Parts: sequence; C-alpha cells; structure tokens
Amino acid sequence: MSVTRNERLAWLGAEYVAYRRALTAGDIAKGWHHLERAHIVSQPLLLEHLRSHWLMLQLAIRERDLAESAGQVLRLLLAVPGNMSGRLPTGNSGRAGVSALRSMPVSHDLERFVK
Repeated sequence: MSVTRNERLAWLGAEYVAYRRALTAGDIAKGWHHLERAHIVSQPLLLEHLRSHWLMLQLAIRERDLAESAGQVLRLLLAVPGNMSGRLPTGNSGRAGVSALRSMPVSHDLERFVK
C-alpha cells in the first residue's frame, strides 16, 4: 500500500525535527543520517526533494566541507530534471560521495515510501 502525500509530509516533518535535534546536541553524523533518510522519502515531491538538498548544502557549508557543498549544488540542479523525467534512483542517500544516479538499498522502515 502506498502512502499519501500528507503521510509523507508528516513523516518528513518528524525527520527534519530529528535532524535539528541532532545538530543541537552536536551530533553531526546523526544529523546527516536524518537528512539522508529525508532525501530518500522526499524524492517523489519536487519541493521536498529540493528542501532535502538545500538542508544538506547548509550543513555542508556549516561543516566547511567543500566537496559536499559542491555536490549539493550539483544535486540541487539535477533534482528538477530528475523529478520531471521520473529518473530518481531508489534509496539514493543524496550525499556527494554517492553517484546521483545510483540506486541503493532501502532500510525496512522506509520501504513503504519507495514502493
């Protein structure tokens, strides 16, 4: 059974709260984890997909990670044509160290969002 747009948005809202809490606690790795999960779930919704990459770009800049920052700028540009063409790699974490075209395994708790 596929999830509704509202269910997806509610889940994303909770994941973004978890992201902010992780940053507040100083746990950058956990913050990235929540952003990656949000990216996987947000992909079918263009504005949310862009939001996930925007937040990743902000965190990369905050962490002074030039490679990640450049990768996020590229992904912000690729998100629109990817969404319009429907060519979105399932499970892709959205990080710069992973090809923007590579599908990745999806954790069991996220499977309902990618079916």
